[in-house]
Amino acid sequence: MTGLQFTVLGMRMRIVQPLWLWLAPLALALGAASAVRAFRRQRQVSLLVSSSRREQVLRGAGTGQGVLRSWLFGVGLLLLFFAAAGPQCGERTEIVKRAGIDLVIALDASTSMLARDVKPSRLERAKAEVSALLDRLKGDRVGLVVFAGEAFAQCPLTTDYSAARLFLRAVDPANMPQQGTAIASALLEAKRVLEGGGRGNAAKAVLLITDGEDQQGDALQAATDLGEAGIRIYAAAVGSEAGEPIPLTDKDGKIAGYKKDKEGKTVLTRTDVAGLRELSSRGNGKLLRGQGTDLGIFDIVPELDKLQKGDLESRLSVQYDDRYGWFAWPAFLLLCCAAALGEGPLWRRSAQ
Repeated sequence: MTGLQFTVLGMRMRIVQPLWLWLAPLALALGAASAVRAFRRQRQVSLLVSSSRREQVLRGAGTGQGVLRSWLFGVGLLLLFFAAAGPQCGERTEIVKRAGIDLVIALDASTSMLARDVKPSRLERAKAEVSALLDRLKGDRVGLVVFAGEAFAQCPLTTDYSAARLFLRAVDPANMPQQGTAIASALLEAKRVLEGGGRGNAAKAVLLITDGEDQQGDALQAATDLGEAGIRIYAAAVGSEAGEPIPLTDKDGKIAGYKKDKEGKTVLTRTDVAGLRELSSRGNGKLLRGQGTDLGIFDIVPELDKLQKGDLESRLSVQYDDRYGWFAWPAFLLLCCAAALGEGPLWRRSAQ
């Protein structure tokens, strides 16, 4: 929350909760109402009691004391509202550095990712876990490469995770110009994105999310190239090894049938876990494998923490210091004084 910002005598100020400033005049109104009430009460007593006995009846209380007590209460409450508004003063500037790595997520968007051995589908589950993964990254730049029969960069390296989510949600096999599973092209495209936007000595990594059915045959060589370039590969194997039919859906998203081959047989898509394990090994990374509906994508977080961080951003930032104490302590003293005044001077109050 930025609050209300302004400058006073060249000093930057900020009010964190401006709403309390709108309530501040209420404190003065309460003090004024209390002072008027004290004055009227004293006038009524003056009319009922003779001047000779007035001092004995009122025991030293006077109009001035009641009004003073009311105003002490009102001003103290006013300062208390100022303190609650959260005043801050910004005089310091310092360099802010964000350290992290560069990570490209290569997401398989082929039709085999529509298989439903993982609910609601392989692709939708992968997108959900990647979106949740972005919440766990701190300072890392993330890019997105989407592939089927060919690969392309969907999102460049960025620390704007909200923008990355927008690109992620747009991934759909129906939008892919060519079907297939070109893992080698995806890895080489991820390498291009990482080397084109690299900064300093930050570590580079690729998170490959696929069912592993490479249809080009040169994925292992591409993984070797990335490993030699110092880019680690973490592969998340999606789906089961037993095989799952690929659903065909209508315009409402309902299953209308299953994909068939030229002979009319139902096509089964099987996850190549062994191939992905070998691929990640050549990329000096690790195979990520979950259980049930969990794809194991979150297992990459502790692995990324082990990698060397680099300075990704440096900028001057105004740092605000809390100054509520300027108002809170005077408010406390004024309210204590108002309470101590009571109904009459302490030195003239007689015991009951």
